[in-house]
Amino acid sequence: MIYPRVHLAWSPTWRVIPTRFPAINLFDRVASPQDFEALYALEAMTNDRIRNEVGLISLMPPTERLFGNGSGPIMAAFTHLNPHGSRFSDGSYGVFYCARDKATAIAETRYHAGLFLDATHEASMRLQMRLYSVQAKGEVVDLREASTTDTRIIDPVDYSYPQGIGRQLRAAEVQGILYPSVRKPDGECLAALRTGILRDCLHSAYLEYNWNGREIDAVFEIEQIA
Repeated sequence: MIYPRVHLAWSPTWRVIPTRFPAINLFDRVASPQDFEALYALEAMTNDRIRNEVGLISLMPPTERLFGNGSGPIMAAFTHLNPHGSRFSDGSYGVFYCARDKATAIAETRYHAGLFLDATHEASMRLQMRLYSVQAKGEVVDLREASTTDTRIIDPVDYSYPQGIGRQLRAAEVQGILYPSVRKPDGECLAALRTGILRDCLHSAYLEYNWNGREIDAVFEIEQIA
């Protein structure tokens, strides 16, 4: 099926990730592919943390690798795969998910974090999260209208159909997918299939999701005084 394309210009866009998720600071510290190759070769020989931080760098073609401040969290999404997949990935490639506004980003991640904590039978706890702002600009496929007539695209549980769409569009070298939020009415989300539409993913705030043993019942923004 052929889907319409639109020019996206979201500034800022918002992404929330657990604090334990690697940001690949090595990419933030270098300015060019040559600098990265030299520093990675030197540090990876003796530093297990660097190897774990960078992840499966072989998944990223050299032409799609980003360098400089704000590139680390973007690269992490493409080199640290979720083996269970996601809405637009079967788990064989990474996708950078973000939302048009902070409330939508929180609603999406609140749902998925709650699923994980419930599946692992976690006791009551506070889950530390990071909020990032990111620039998203470029041509993307627009599934907002299509999802109103084909609700399989935004099925709240079964991702098999949109995963097929994701594979098709990624093979066609589409940069990203614009689609309605499944967890927040009127919210909009972006699934970036390539790094080319993303820049400047910068830390904005610390959040805490309160898990009461059954659900995430509150979200707090943590103020850093000094």
